[in-house]
Amino acid sequence: MKFNEPATTNPIDQLKVVGQPIDRVDGPLKTTGTAPYAMDRHDVVPNQAHGYIVGSAIPKGRIVSVDLSAAKAAPGVITIVTAQNAGKLTKGNFNTADLLAGPRVQHYHQAVALVVAETFEQARDAAHLVRVKYERDNGDYDLQAVKTKAIAPKGENAETAVGNFTGAFASSPVRLDAEYHTAHESHSMMEPHASIAAWDGDQLTVWTSNQMIAWGKGDVARTLGLKKDKVHLMSPYIGGGFGSKLFVRADAVMAALGAKAARRPVKVALQRALIPNNTTHRSATIQRIRIGATREGKITAIAHESWSGNLPDGSPENAATQTRALYAGEHRMTANRVAFMDLPEANAMRAPGEAPGMAALEIAMDEMAEKLGMDPVQFRILNDTQVVPDNPKKEASSDPQSKKPEEQTKHNPNPPYSKRQFIQCLQQGAERFGWNRRSAKPGQVRDGRWLVGMGVAAAFRDNLLTKSAARVRLDRRGILTVETDMTDIGTGSYTILAQTASEMMGVPLERVKVRLGDSSFPASCGSGGQWGGNNSAAGVYAACIKLREAIARQAGFEPERAIFADGLIRVGERSLPLAQAVGERELVGEDMIEYGDIDKRFHQSTFGAHFVEVGVDAATCEVRVRRMLAVCAAGRILNPKTARSQVIGAMTMGVGAALMEELAVDKRLGYFVNHDLATYEVPVHADIPHQEVIFLDETDPMSSPMKAKGIAELGICGVAAAVANAVYNATGMRVREYPITLDKLITKMPLAV
Repeated sequence: MKFNEPATTNPIDQLKVVGQPIDRVDGPLKTTGTAPYAMDRHDVVPNQAHGYIVGSAIPKGRIVSVDLSAAKAAPGVITIVTAQNAGKLTKGNFNTADLLAGPRVQHYHQAVALVVAETFEQARDAAHLVRVKYERDNGDYDLQAVKTKAIAPKGENAETAVGNFTGAFASSPVRLDAEYHTAHESHSMMEPHASIAAWDGDQLTVWTSNQMIAWGKGDVARTLGLKKDKVHLMSPYIGGGFGSKLFVRADAVMAALGAKAARRPVKVALQRALIPNNTTHRSATIQRIRIGATREGKITAIAHESWSGNLPDGSPENAATQTRALYAGEHRMTANRVAFMDLPEANAMRAPGEAPGMAALEIAMDEMAEKLGMDPVQFRILNDTQVVPDNPKKEASSDPQSKKPEEQTKHNPNPPYSKRQFIQCLQQGAERFGWNRRSAKPGQVRDGRWLVGMGVAAAFRDNLLTKSAARVRLDRRGILTVETDMTDIGTGSYTILAQTASEMMGVPLERVKVRLGDSSFPASCGSGGQWGGNNSAAGVYAACIKLREAIARQAGFEPERAIFADGLIRVGERSLPLAQAVGERELVGEDMIEYGDIDKRFHQSTFGAHFVEVGVDAATCEVRVRRMLAVCAAGRILNPKTARSQVIGAMTMGVGAALMEELAVDKRLGYFVNHDLATYEVPVHADIPHQEVIFLDETDPMSSPMKAKGIAELGICGVAAAVANAVYNATGMRVREYPITLDKLITKMPLAV
């Protein structure tokens, strides 16, 4: 199905099932412990052995020798895989570093060997007997030290310039020029990276924990030198990913190599201490933001520069990108630069780009509002824009009302937003949160020993469109089965796809079965970047259109006139139960949603506003979040219950980024020191006492037939800044370096408080 024009009225608009707060259909499996995660698949293949990965003890250099004699002699050991006996391996398309080191070592805890044994304990004990001799090279581990060597990668729209920023900033009556720092962060999902691999001749099957099945299948095949049709990947349930499982990691590849060497199935789970250094992380950033404005508060010049680190060939953390589109301002400049370092690979973590970018930008907006003597909410509203302001080409009319939208956007380098309710998010949030009770002067509100403050920040993330396919089957019992390689990483994919199929086919929800995460199913968009729900549901929509046509033809009805409701197909006065219309054999509809240039003609984004109240202990400077509110405008909400769950989870991660999360770098030895959940702190229930989420009533027909957009990442974008702004409002102390730990406050706290 081609989607290149705004959606008109369609069966989804009935909202009998879609848009309702349906309980998760996979809930009973999750709560009873019967959902089959990767390492739980004891049922899929017999005689499984256990693999244990040995990680590199140096961050950069080469392996001189590996002594396996003691490990091979250990009880239960079946085989040991190293680069010397693994055969030729090719780096995957989505990997920055090799997944198996040797002889070159590219980062700390890069896999050096896999010990395969009869039991996990035997594999672990034998792994400690592997003796590796290294030759260490000097490396770069300090972003500040290599910042001046950073480059702007080609082909990634890394730098933009509009107008004359330098001149406009210099002549602005009110100016801000500040630097902000965000920390290295770890995904810290509950389920580790885990896989079971089994060979049947030259056919490889991998049960794994992966967000993007089609990408994963392709990279497993590429890495091992196999044809794609020789690889079968399955990942029906994932215990959290947050971007770290977008790509194939060492567990899958090493399990496959171990199974080949052992001649039997092998299961591998990355031990928790390996995950931060062996897999991916969010890079730290250094960000410089400059804003110039009139005395009345209109932004005239805005610049956002970001520096982050990665391995050679790695990409930057695009922290400056949202600044191209969020606020008005005639003269603009942005840049995302990457400095090559020898720390582990940096890659996508929930809301890559916007999460750390808005952590800085939204503090800067508050600082600028204070310089102007303006309320922070009103300052943001004053600088709203209904077109994308940051594009170096100025070909079209500057008046977006000069032509009809369909005409003026066809070649417009500054397209209007398909839907932008940013102001409404701010206004509703301010009213609901009681923003008018906020003291404009910091440090004025006290509750016993606690200094109390409120903070606000914008939320923004683009809506990404990508093709997604599905297959829908209806059998003679009237059971509807949806098949797509879409994954459910805790987001509710099973539920919203069941709702979509139920609505489209007029079948009760309990008669819909959804099968996900299997590379033998049609390739979906996958889960990530808040593109999953809208696009995968649109793919199911497209498949259901095909199935509706097939059923109508089989029943002798005109497809264009057919109505599907209450388990019936109906045209006029004539109706037929769907099971009867199908006949003795099942009918199948398969299709994909494909997009044209509609996202170029109308810029598609999601918007929100975060409000946070904190208390800061006047003696110890400990920060406690007291309450949080998110107001979101993200198109049609397909399921308010699962959507809320996504947003509050993201809000919680935002609190972590603001107050506690930081991978500490040993700048001498080149690794993340706190590489476990005991020392890498994340928020727990007691840290998050009250959260509220409001979804604005909105549909976006430019996005897809579902008229929905993404929602999950919107919940984290801006949260850290809202917390930081609340801390400032409580104490009068401005912290520009995350996380905001008490040591950054206590030396500045006035004794008088």
